[in-house]
Amino acid sequence: MSSNKVGFVSLGCPKALVDSERILTQLQIDGYEIVSTYQDAQLVVVNTCGFIDSAKRESLDAIGEAISENGRVIVTGCMGTGDDAQDIVRAHPKVLSVTGPAAYEEVVGAVHQYVPHTPVHDPYTDLVPPQGVKLTPRHYAYLKISEGCNHRCSFCIIPQMRGDLVSRPIGEVMNEAERLVEAGVRELLVISQDTSAYGIDTRFRTGFWNGRPLKTHMQALCEALGELGVWVRLHYVYPYPHVDRVIPLMAEGRLLPYLDVPLQHGSPDVLRRMRRPAAAEKALERIHHWREVCPDITLRSTFIVGFPGETERDFALLLDFLREAQLDRVGCFQYSPVRGAGANDLPDPVPEVLKQERWERFMALQQEISAARLQAKIGRTIEILIDEADAQGAVGRSAADAPEIDGRVFLDGVGGLQPGDLVEAQVTGADEYDLWAG
Repeated sequence: MSSNKVGFVSLGCPKALVDSERILTQLQIDGYEIVSTYQDAQLVVVNTCGFIDSAKRESLDAIGEAISENGRVIVTGCMGTGDDAQDIVRAHPKVLSVTGPAAYEEVVGAVHQYVPHTPVHDPYTDLVPPQGVKLTPRHYAYLKISEGCNHRCSFCIIPQMRGDLVSRPIGEVMNEAERLVEAGVRELLVISQDTSAYGIDTRFRTGFWNGRPLKTHMQALCEALGELGVWVRLHYVYPYPHVDRVIPLMAEGRLLPYLDVPLQHGSPDVLRRMRRPAAAEKALERIHHWREVCPDITLRSTFIVGFPGETERDFALLLDFLREAQLDRVGCFQYSPVRGAGANDLPDPVPEVLKQERWERFMALQQEISAARLQAKIGRTIEILIDEADAQGAVGRSAADAPEIDGRVFLDGVGGLQPGDLVEAQVTGADEYDLWAG
């Protein structure tokens, strides 16, 4: 067996996926071969998620499986800091090293330590593509614009794991985006912990792209990305006033008319206990304004039910918020305590049975809203980006659908397509989440 083969397990959110891509890119540059089975690998890297307890359990299970199947394991990611790192070592004392999120150099250094390798490059077979190694399909890619977060939400430990906001230089971001497009990417998904805060830490320092000065600022970034001629989708955008200036770019077709806005609740009292940076009533005003400027905008959000102290009145306010906001895509989670989060010390925890009951009521209402909004699309002609295709038909996504978290568009019986194609079709049917077109 060759001594330069490394296995990789990537868990967690798109931001962690980008971390994995960066590590894999550097390993391939250093001459390591990435393999897909435990048996073929000389060592396995596990990139963990530590956001909530269920994710931590999944990460510990993945580490245990890698140790059982391979025996030589390096751990990195969001579980690799503080008490969580100690939990990993206690549960799996055979791990070779543990590092935190975005610890690219440390991970690569550990691989070099435990799998020493002197690279012998063949320029005809060992070239790493300019866009780096991607773990997504060829036609879409995540574009991470910053690390960390300046907010101190009481239920979240992201700042403890990833630190305060650190924005990437805008020239570096745009160069990466340009390389991805040149490699065939048709959709760029902009991600960070808080996309609307991009550049605040640098005081919106001016950078350069293709000789042009650009401010390190969300609006300037969106304007530049809008010149690349591909779908650009914005995730994790807080509803700050300056976001209003991006909506006209959507109305003009330069960005996808889509915003992923993590609102979390509709009760002012709960939002205060969560230490959220935006009030519910201001969010509603902003949503109405966005729809005035860009009527086709798709709004996605996430919410938490059963937060400590949430009363029946608070929950009723959340349902009222849903009815008023008429959001297109919504995810809902039952509150789960995370070690190190301030919310753990809040009084009046909500019983598990009540959390489940409220979650079911929330989802039933949102399904009605989502179904009605999708039914209204029947008869319209929409643009679809194809993700899968075979002789029986194709499956894709509209501008309203982010990969893996939103709905899909089914084109039954439509042949001659392949992933990455952009096609237009008329919507013929809909359910609570998906569309059918032909």
